Amino acid sequence: MSDNRFSGRTVLVTGAGSGIGRAIALAFAAEGARVVAAGRRIGPLEETVALAEKAGGTAVARVADVSRATEVEALVRGVAEEFGSLDVAVNNAGVFRGGPVADMPEEDWRELFDINVTGVFLALRAEVAQMRSQPRGGAIVNVSSQLGAHMQRPGATAYAASKAAVTSLTRGAALEYIADGVRINTVSPGATATTMSLRPGESEAERVVRMKDESPLGRVAATEEVAQAVLYLASDAAGAMVGTDLVIDGGATL
Repeated sequence: MSDNRFSGRTVLVTGAGSGIGRAIALAFAAEGARVVAAGRRIGPLEETVALAEKAGGTAVARVADVSRATEVEALVRGVAEEFGSLDVAVNNAGVFRGGPVADMPEEDWRELFDINVTGVFLALRAEVAQMRSQPRGGAIVNVSSQLGAHMQRPGATAYAASKAAVTSLTRGAALEYIADGVRINTVSPGATATTMSLRPGESEAERVVRMKDESPLGRVAATEEVAQAVLYLASDAAGAMVGTDLVIDGGATL
């Protein structure tokens, strides 16, 4: 381990079974944290735990659906009871449903908001309640998107609306709870090396070509790059960062 910024701290990561969530969980484990990898399916979570342990870290898997209040409350309560505190929470769980908004099935719209927005609200509510009861407080990082508060893209209107809500929710909650010692911020990734950034029918090689034209950086972000931004916001070094929305999109929204 090259650094131990989070040694002795307990970190909860939702949506930790793949993609950005997995990279975040592994990055925290590599820096000494006790990581609770949460998600809806145990198989992918156990893979994340195995990767963390193989690298010398500490992690456990916990199944929870963030859109269900009872499951979220039980998850946070269980973390605090098992490890004694909840020091950092990363609300990363999210889904993408695309298509022109007027043609979108109502069930897709509801799923987007149930998971992307209500899921963050329920997690925040439980996490803040726990953290404000702790002498050291805690840090929360919500994962939003470049789509929403920063830009729009045809075919992603509903998703963008859900992520804009996450950005606004974060800013308001950050003001409400900083006096209680709970620091809340957001990261907003652009196109990242996950399946979510692939267009329908597009291969990874085709994405490489497309991004050379679409992004000033000329490529997608690595999941590890997003993870390092999350770790910074959660660290003591970012103690004055409150309600910040850190955009990680290779300059696409400039």
